[in-house]
Amino acid sequence: MNFDISSEQQILQDSVDRFVQDHYELDKRQLLVLTKQGFSNENWQTMAELGWLGVSVPEAHGGFGGNEIDTMILMEAFGKGLVLEPFLASTVLGAKAIADGGSEALKTEMLPGVVNGSRQLTFAYAEAQSRFDLEDIITHAKSDADDYVINGHKSMVLHAGSAQQIVVSTRTSGGQTEKAGISLFLIDADATGVEITSFPTVDGQQASEIKLNGVKVSSSRLLGEVDEGYELLNALATAGILALAAEAVGAMEILYKDTVAYTQEREQFDHALSDFQVLQHRMVDMFMEYEQCKSLLYRATLEVVQNSSGAQRSVHALKYYVGKMGTFIGENAVQLHGGMGTTEELRIGHYFKRLLVIDAQFGNSDHHLALFAA
Repeated sequence: MNFDISSEQQILQDSVDRFVQDHYELDKRQLLVLTKQGFSNENWQTMAELGWLGVSVPEAHGGFGGNEIDTMILMEAFGKGLVLEPFLASTVLGAKAIADGGSEALKTEMLPGVVNGSRQLTFAYAEAQSRFDLEDIITHAKSDADDYVINGHKSMVLHAGSAQQIVVSTRTSGGQTEKAGISLFLIDADATGVEITSFPTVDGQQASEIKLNGVKVSSSRLLGEVDEGYELLNALATAGILALAAEAVGAMEILYKDTVAYTQEREQFDHALSDFQVLQHRMVDMFMEYEQCKSLLYRATLEVVQNSSGAQRSVHALKYYVGKMGTFIGENAVQLHGGMGTTEELRIGHYFKRLLVIDAQFGNSDHHLALFAA
């Protein structure tokens, strides 16, 4: 199979690599982490000017009209730099929700702002009791004339503190764990009854808890059909998994390459660490598992793009393997760096923490192994 990317995609990849080299040295990233919103508005506008924020937005609404392969290219490069800007939350998840489920009027209203960087979105799907089950929803929306009134609590919502609109999964009918009866709405972050509590996560990103107390939203902000939102919800989760897996593959590449470089420089018993055969074997294992993850990423992404019948199973396999091997590569990178691997001054630990968080998003490795087996 030919995995070569097109000339346009190569230009995209080169531009992101240059951006990461210029803007994401570790000391610059650490300063951004300490800011209130946790990322750079200047970097966000640069992304907009380069067209990255519209990569998955339809051309009719000012976007690039790309697919999951284009997103994969961006996210893998972002993973190499541990990029902090809310590309995943706003473009991969929020914009896709509107593009796939919104009315033409809603697309016209929202998507151009996403593309030019003036509007940020996010996706609130997780709840305290739901663990990793997308359909386990107790946040409910009740019809009230031409509006809906939403009450509930959403957890670990990415970059909600900087978003203007939030895509929220709700239950409009059925039982707590039924796939039928789920509806998605687009609400304003500053609407009456929306309470957002933001906090930094262990990997330097930003997340929020959102309380929804009698939030009134127009029926025109419904995404998809009422009671039939599970398919869209699952499609968003799949897009999120593919994007996160690509980011993880980028992080794994840095971890194994940094480890190889360190063992070639560090000497013990008058020999470079890389001279010791047992360590050579360890680094070969790291490289092989990285390549396996990359191959699975390509397979799952291509199957989703081609709407293959086995795509969902490949996505489960990908999320399982990226979770397990991300931990394996991270642990070995830290161990081979010795005590330095855990310090804030060395980037190894930062990449490892990001991989651990990625494993927990949209279901961890054990969760997806069970789904794969089922």
